[in-house]
Amino acid sequence: MSFIKNFVQEESGQDLIEYALVAGLIGLAAVAAMSTLAGKIGNAFSNVGSQLTSAV
Repeated sequence: MSFIKNFVQEESGQDLIEYALVAGLIGLAAVAAMSTLAGKIGNAFSNVGSQLTSAV
């Protein structure tokens, strides 16, 4: 019975799990932001390239 009581009260791994969840959420947000930003940057370079091509 004391083993179960100690197991329920043990919190040594809780911080590590919380940090891992926060790091995972930050990584997911970064991937989502980069995919959106990559499309916008690609469009900007295409516009600049087409303007340079038409100017020559």
